Amino acid sequence: MGTGGRDYGKQESAGAKSSSGEEVFAAWAKDVRECEEQYQVKREYGLSAGQLEEQRKIYGWNELEKHEGPSIFRLILDQFNDTLVRILLVAAVVSFVLAWYDGEEGGQMEIKAFVEPLVIFLILIVNAIVGVWQENNAEKALEALKEIQSEQATAIRDGKKISDLAAKELVPGDIVELRVGDKVPADMRILVLISSTVRVEQGSLTGESEAVSKTTKAVPKDVDIQGKKCMVFAGTTMVNGNCICLVTQTGMTTEIGKVHSQIHEASKSEDDTPLKKKLNEFGEVLTAIIGVICALVWLINVKYFFTWEYVDGWPGNFKFSLEKCTYYFEIAVALAVAAIPEGLPAVIITCLALGTRKMAQKNAFVRKLPSVETLGCTTVICSDKTGTLTTNQMAVSKLVAMGSRASDIRTFTVEGTTYNPSDGKIKDWPMGRMDANLQMIAKIAGLCNDAGIEQSGSHYVANGIPTEAALKVMVEKMGLPDGLNSGTSSGYGDLLSCCQTWSKLEKRIATLEFDRDRKSMGVIVSSSLGRNSLLVKGAVEYVLERSSYVQLLDGTIVELDQTSRDAILQSLQKMSLSALRCLGFAYKDNLPEFATYNGDEDHPAHELLLNPSTYSSIESKLIFVGLAGLRDPPREEVRQAIQDCRAAGIRVMVITGDNKNTAEAICREIGVFGPHEDISLKSLTGRKFMELHDPKSHLQQVGGLLFSRAEPKHKQEIVRLLKEDGEVVAMTGDGVNDAPALKLADIGIAMGIAGTEVAKEASDMVLADDNFSTIVAAVGEGRSIYNNMKAFIRYMISSNIGEVASIFLTAALGIPEGLIPVQLLWVNLVTDGPPATALGFNPPDKDVMRKPPRRSDDSLISAWILFRYLLIGLYVGLATVGIFIIWYTHDSFFGISLSGDGHSLVTYSQLANWGQCHSWEGFSVTPFRAGSQEFNFDSNPCDYFRTGKIKARTLSLSVLVAIELFNSLNALSEDGSLLTMPPWANPWLLLAMSVSFGLHFLILYVPFLAQVFGIVPLSLNEWLLVFAAAFPVILIDEILKFIGRCSSGVGTSSAFKKSSKRKLE
Repeated sequence: MGTGGRDYGKQESAGAKSSSGEEVFAAWAKDVRECEEQYQVKREYGLSAGQLEEQRKIYGWNELEKHEGPSIFRLILDQFNDTLVRILLVAAVVSFVLAWYDGEEGGQMEIKAFVEPLVIFLILIVNAIVGVWQENNAEKALEALKEIQSEQATAIRDGKKISDLAAKELVPGDIVELRVGDKVPADMRILVLISSTVRVEQGSLTGESEAVSKTTKAVPKDVDIQGKKCMVFAGTTMVNGNCICLVTQTGMTTEIGKVHSQIHEASKSEDDTPLKKKLNEFGEVLTAIIGVICALVWLINVKYFFTWEYVDGWPGNFKFSLEKCTYYFEIAVALAVAAIPEGLPAVIITCLALGTRKMAQKNAFVRKLPSVETLGCTTVICSDKTGTLTTNQMAVSKLVAMGSRASDIRTFTVEGTTYNPSDGKIKDWPMGRMDANLQMIAKIAGLCNDAGIEQSGSHYVANGIPTEAALKVMVEKMGLPDGLNSGTSSGYGDLLSCCQTWSKLEKRIATLEFDRDRKSMGVIVSSSLGRNSLLVKGAVEYVLERSSYVQLLDGTIVELDQTSRDAILQSLQKMSLSALRCLGFAYKDNLPEFATYNGDEDHPAHELLLNPSTYSSIESKLIFVGLAGLRDPPREEVRQAIQDCRAAGIRVMVITGDNKNTAEAICREIGVFGPHEDISLKSLTGRKFMELHDPKSHLQQVGGLLFSRAEPKHKQEIVRLLKEDGEVVAMTGDGVNDAPALKLADIGIAMGIAGTEVAKEASDMVLADDNFSTIVAAVGEGRSIYNNMKAFIRYMISSNIGEVASIFLTAALGIPEGLIPVQLLWVNLVTDGPPATALGFNPPDKDVMRKPPRRSDDSLISAWILFRYLLIGLYVGLATVGIFIIWYTHDSFFGISLSGDGHSLVTYSQLANWGQCHSWEGFSVTPFRAGSQEFNFDSNPCDYFRTGKIKARTLSLSVLVAIELFNSLNALSEDGSLLTMPPWANPWLLLAMSVSFGLHFLILYVPFLAQVFGIVPLSLNEWLLVFAAAFPVILIDEILKFIGRCSSGVGTSSAFKKSSKRKLE
């Protein structure tokens, strides 16, 4: 892990000390007077010019730092920090030098000699471009973070109000005025509330699901960010009221500045994906293997280019042949080219790109291709609650009304989880026969309300406060009593037709705004008969405290005695235990001061409305009518998704900024916890978790975990500890506060609907529907993709083992070189490419989400699979070298005649010692034909082993191509027979095989291409021999698969694989 990740846990005290180590003034814990004294400022006058200049020198500008990302040159160099790429680079350079050397020696330079190095360089360039393009997106999250900063502020300086001050000019000590709709420009202490209430939407920073009411009262010093009720934070939004504030933190010392630093640190510590790590390990092993094989080739053939004689018992008369040395150096290059699956990067990118398309169809949009593969080995999902596990739409779930007696309570269950009025109904509801008590509840909920509902596409969204929007939806589900339905419609423009009907009957003429002291809102309405009444909704305890009467089912008003009060409070307690947010409803008909009030500002009663301190007395002696329980309900499909995770061996941890009781209730309902499970050790606040002596052991508990009131640093520490413990972590989030943890996690998943741009840019994947079940579906898709990737990686590696065996046997036997690097490149890139890509379309296993996740250190190739591939590779080497020898030494094989072209036969001894041809007396060969060409060796018979080997080389190449294409059928299943997994199970593979064969025919029968690749056309008999040599690879692997199945005792060779825990890549 990078250095950035290790420091996250140390940032717990970030709010207590500055970057310089000095103690930060805890303005939230001081009263207003102390804050003004600390900054030597008065709210009426603001900072003077001198103070401003002094503060600017100390604190600088109110803006986020610009972190310079790595240069393009640095990014390009980083792409070559890969073992396989380095081997390829060395092979390309050596190949280029040899091509140049051969051209110099021969007196002419042909372009075909440079095909091989040019193709390798092209592969490296494409690989570098893709890598740079992906890494260049890393800093976009920081740019998106700057977008949410305020650009303008209204400040008071030198006693003057400056309404268009650039926000970046603010310094600690500045006095700033905030109004509804303003974006907060810095972290500030509230000095005075101008309006009766101030609410701020700060969920994107703190994770809270609702706008927060602010106060001027100090809070304890050690309180978490959600508890700092007297502070407003940069980047948040004023949704109600206006106030005067004192700037306390600017720029990088603000809460959003800390997030900026954490994102930057997290971006430094991005790890390679599990598959990338395995391929790097494989590359290191491959380097060693290539080195050993090259050394062996040179040792075996050193006698051909370096000789000596013994004189008086001592070696002397040393002779060195540069030509022969260069020849075997070319074989070493061919070995490097043969050993490296050059087509692997392109096939992996293609498979991942196809995977992103599949995921997009399931509403998961992948921003970084490697994330597709990493998803498949996810072991822990750290999920936010609001908007991911829940709908992020408040909804009424319980409605409590009064019965026929004061002590009787009626409870109705309200269905539905969205703002769609047609989503669900009220169980056991007397539709059309609403009694007087229910009518009064509907009237209060509909009229004492400033929210609205709009349809946006297929979604319904709230305008205004979510709880009020939910009450209006409830009113629509309640319907109207008989006699009030006429004249209403149900069209698009009448989503709230019932509320509109109530507003026509009762006109709203005054509003008693909500405030934090009385915790209620009231409206004065005037009926069509000119009678005024007061409708009130608010916190049940406060409304009940100011109520003296209660309305019964039939509309009768009776005194609110202790028995009925206890019955209402008992219902409230029951609903609160279910984590419902409860609102009480009450009204008052006796309004002597407002009996004749009609909204006129000249009316004597209007003065009372201008003074919020009189609202409590106006809202006294109320008539209580009922209460409603609201919540942000869980998504219906989440419970099943949690069960799927459990079956798949994936742990779910919920990390939320919301309060503990609400989060616990939701977690029990969706199945993270059992309904009666003891969760005292599994549910902690973020602060409590950070105080644990051994937090890592807490994270190792079996089952789900919950962390509530979590701050950004808590989320990062949880992700960091999980990664240290070897877990592959997927983290969800939507707010600015989630961005550092999203960046740090193996898979950062942002919400597409509710997510901020900061969260999206920091993420690896974006959910179009903000749905937890989409994550689970994406994990299943990721597992399937990884299995398919493993299949084609194994296929390509097994093919390369065969190529290495072929070249090694050629060198070991001393026969002329068969396969040349440009042919091996063609096979690795073009011939193997389509089948390898088609293996990415293998159908997913039906039980893919009923298996535990693979560990990130699981081997890519087990001991048994490696043994199988070595045997098959040995056969490939024998077949390709064998057919080369057969052409030179036999005129027929297995009844297939090879004499049709008229070539001469030689003995195996002559073929193995072809370098001594010039010393053979009377050696001669006859001309032979290949296609339209005739090869004549009258001038130099020894050329029969150089230019004359073109037919034998073509046979070797064709056998290699045919074997590797047949071997792709073996890769359909790791252990399953072709009888149980037939080729047509993946029709794309059959098509790909046809394409590859077609491409091979193309280079054989198009003269220009045949000349480039150094091959000639084959006859029908020669093709029969090719297929006869290639087909046994299927039979050999079927036998090996059968042995593997028998050794395990079940349908797979898993037992054998478990016996070897060494990584054998």
